[in-house]
Amino acid sequence: MSKATILCVDDEVVILDSLEIQLQNAFKDKYAYEMAESADEALEIIEELEEEDAEIIVIVSDWLMPGMKGDAFLIKIHEKFPNVIKILLTGQADEEAIERAKTEANLHRYLSKPWDAEGLIEAIKTGLGK
Repeated sequence: MSKATILCVDDEVVILDSLEIQLQNAFKDKYAYEMAESADEALEIIEELEEEDAEIIVIVSDWLMPGMKGDAFLIKIHEKFPNVIKILLTGQADEEAIERAKTEANLHRYLSKPWDAEGLIEAIKTGLGK
């Protein structure tokens, strides 16, 4: 069986690199980590992971991305994977988008950029503890 996976989605590679380092420092090799530069790329990765019977347990997504916005992406994910912990990490989201993600995607946490690594790790741990 494949490792449980944490997927991060952001159109800025430097953000993805930071997230991956923070996750690996906190969780070591307990989980697999996947990075995507867009919602479309994330959906492709999710499809591949499904084929490998890998379980996605957490998605950390930016809001302002080319193509699909983060709230729409998380709502789409929620329809198929309601148990995935969803975290919106952004400096750009409007209040309506955050509320939509909370009500329609069961958003676990909203964190604004620049984020605090401890806050992110705590958000993931509390989400997984549910």
